Amino acid sequence: MSDSYDPRKIVATGYDQISERFREWNVLQRADERARYAQILLDHAQRGMRLLDLGCGPGMPTTKQLAERYRVTAVDISVINAKAAARNVPKAQIICADMTTLHFPPESFDAISAFYSLIHIPRNELGEFLTRMTRWLRPNGLFVGCLTAHDMPDGYVDDWLGAPMYWSGFDSQSNRELLREAGLTVHTAIEETADEDGEDVTFLWIIAERRTF
Repeated sequence: MSDSYDPRKIVATGYDQISERFREWNVLQRADERARYAQILLDHAQRGMRLLDLGCGPGMPTTKQLAERYRVTAVDISVINAKAAARNVPKAQIICADMTTLHFPPESFDAISAFYSLIHIPRNELGEFLTRMTRWLRPNGLFVGCLTAHDMPDGYVDDWLGAPMYWSGFDSQSNRELLREAGLTVHTAIEETADEDGEDVTFLWIIAERRTF
């Protein structure tokens, strides 16, 4: 790995390379976990509500499910993923972009989902992004997503599902503090561990609302 490596490029080009394989792999991974947290969002939905899906991949089943109940804007950094998502979830508006560069008016969304995507943001940028993301929520708007559960300054592998990949994040307690500092009331923050290809992997799953004060 070069000293001048670019985490965003690694993530974008990595998912470009493995888009189809990732879609097939993801369907088999942590299905119960994803379904439980997606249901929280579905139970929250009311007619006409808008949801921002951060990291939609190539149009994952969760994104398609959410688009049945919300007016969904879905974002992915990978060009290949975004094109596939536009085909697989035609009800959603798909944006190909680095989520940290997005700009939406304040209070644009009733809910935000981020399933396994915030873990790709370099952690020195995470707090500022969470604050901006919270501003996109309407008062009492719902956030459901996951973060790392362990200290990970820079996680890089040469081969994940066939391509280089990058992750970054903090331990669970630090993440809870960042979420509160961002303006979210954290209702639950639970570590969920599951087997991924023979290895136990833990994420911190968050259910939170934008504070009204």
